[in-house]
Amino acid sequence: MGVAMSEVAWAGLALAGCLGLWLWLRLRPGAACSQRRRVRAALQRMPGCPALPLLGTTYRMLGLKRRELFASLDKTTRQYGPVFRTWNGSHGVVHLSEAEHIEIVLRSTVNIQKGYVYSFLKPWLGTGLLTSSGAKWHSHRKLITPAFHFNILDSFVEVFADKSEILVSRLEKEVGNSKGFDVYPYITRCALDIICETAMGTEMNAQDETDSPYLKAVCELTELIIQRIGKPWLHSDFTYSLTDQGAKFKDNLRILHDFTKKVIKERKEAMKNSEEFNNGTEDLFGRKKRMVFLDLLLEASKGGTVLSDEEIREEVDTFMFGGHDTTSTSMCWTLYLMALHLDVQEKVYEEQMEIFQGSDRKPTMKDLSEMKYLERVIKESLRLYPIAPFITRQVTQDIEIGEYCLPEGSQVMLHIYHVHRNHKYFPEPETFNPDNFLPERVLTRHPFAYVPFSAGSRNCIGQKFALLEEKAVLSAVVRRFRLRALDPPSRLQLLWELVLRPADGVRLTLQPRSTTPTDY
Repeated sequence: MGVAMSEVAWAGLALAGCLGLWLWLRLRPGAACSQRRRVRAALQRMPGCPALPLLGTTYRMLGLKRRELFASLDKTTRQYGPVFRTWNGSHGVVHLSEAEHIEIVLRSTVNIQKGYVYSFLKPWLGTGLLTSSGAKWHSHRKLITPAFHFNILDSFVEVFADKSEILVSRLEKEVGNSKGFDVYPYITRCALDIICETAMGTEMNAQDETDSPYLKAVCELTELIIQRIGKPWLHSDFTYSLTDQGAKFKDNLRILHDFTKKVIKERKEAMKNSEEFNNGTEDLFGRKKRMVFLDLLLEASKGGTVLSDEEIREEVDTFMFGGHDTTSTSMCWTLYLMALHLDVQEKVYEEQMEIFQGSDRKPTMKDLSEMKYLERVIKESLRLYPIAPFITRQVTQDIEIGEYCLPEGSQVMLHIYHVHRNHKYFPEPETFNPDNFLPERVLTRHPFAYVPFSAGSRNCIGQKFALLEEKAVLSAVVRRFRLRALDPPSRLQLLWELVLRPADGVRLTLQPRSTTPTDY
C-alpha cells in the first residue's frame, strides 16, 4: 500500500503543479513559448493518436502491465507509421521506421545529442560516452577508441574462452531437464564476468556467486528507469526523489557506484605500486600484461588528458552497463533462434567441427574470424531482436523528412525493431534466415536498413568486442550441447526496457553432443 499510495499522492501533486506550469507556459510571451508553439504546430500535422494536456499520449500506457508496453507501441507504429508523433507529457516525439528516414537522422553531424529520456540514466552513468554530447563526447570518444584496437581485443579472447568454459560447466546440471530452464541468468552472469575482467581487470565470479548484489541492482535500476519514462509526473528529479521508487533507485545506485569506485581505487593503487607501470615497460599493444579498459583511462589521466575520478567512474559504469546487459541479451536471442531452428544449429555446429576438428581447445582470434556462418546467425538474430529496439535523438536543428519538418526542440525516435522487419528491405521479414547476410545480399540492401549498433558518428564503439565475445561464448555452448526451444515466437512477450528482452526468459532443453540425437 505504501508504494501505491505514495505514487498516487505525488502524481496528484505533480499533475496539479504541472497544470499551473502548463497554463503559464502557454499564456506567457517570449521566444521559448514561440518555439514550443512551433513544435506543437509542426507535430500536429503528423498522424498520431489524440493527446491530452499534461499527459500527452502517455494516457494510453496508464494501466498497462510491464509486459504490455512493447506490444502497445508496436500496435501504434503499425497503425500510424512510418512517420507519426506522440507526446510524452510536454515532449513531442516523432517516430521513424523506414531506412531512408533513419539515414537522414543518423548521418547528421549536427543532431547527435541523445533524446531527453537518456537523462534518466545520468544519475547512474553521468555524462559518459553514452549520454554525453559536444566537446566532452568528442574528446572521450577519441580517447577511448584505442581500447578497441585489434591487439587489445585479441588479448581478451582468452578471457572470453575461460568464462565460456565456466558457463558450459554450469549448464551441465540442466542436461536432461525435460521441463526446460531459463538460460538467461546463466548467460547474463557469464557476460558480467567477462566485462568485469576486461573493463576493470577484476574478477567478479558472478557465475560462482550467483546472488550478485551488483547484478541485482542493475536489473532493478533498469526496470525503475523504464517505469519512470512512462510516467510524466515522475520526470521531475525533486518529485521522484520523494517517492518510494526514487528511494529504491537511490539505494541501487549506491550499490553500483560503490562497487565501481572501489575497483577504481584498488586499480589506481596497484598501478602506483607496480614497477611495470612506474618504469614504463607496459606496452599499450604488447602482450606482457593485458591492458584493460580502466587501465587505459588511468594512463590517460596521468598524461596530457587529465580525467577526474568522477569521469573515469562514469566511463567505467557506461561500459559495465553496455558491455554485459546488451551482449547477454543478444546471445540469449541467438541461442533461442538456433534452438528453434535446428537445421541452422546443425550448420553452426558443422562449421565449428571444421574449425576445431573435434578438439576441445580454446578458440583463438583466427578461429573466431573463421566463424562466418555463426556471424551471419548472430546478425540475423540482431535483425529480428535488436538489442535497442528504439533510439532517440534531440532535434537541435530542423530536419526535413519527406513532407514533414522535425523542428528544433522536438525529439525523434528511430524504430530499429520496425525497420529491421520492413518487407521493403527484407523478403519475408518475420522469417529467421541467416542468408539475409550473405555478402551479395548485404551489398544490394539499403545501408540503413540494418542498424543494430546505430550508425554514423554515434555508432556503438564496442560492436567488434561484442561480436567476438558472442562468437566465443556461443561456440562453446554449441560445441558441447544440442539445444531445443520450448516456446514458439507467438508465445513470446517482449519487454521494452533499456534492451529488448523476453518477458519470461529463454526456455531451453539441453542434450550433450556426445550422445545420439533424440527427440528430447
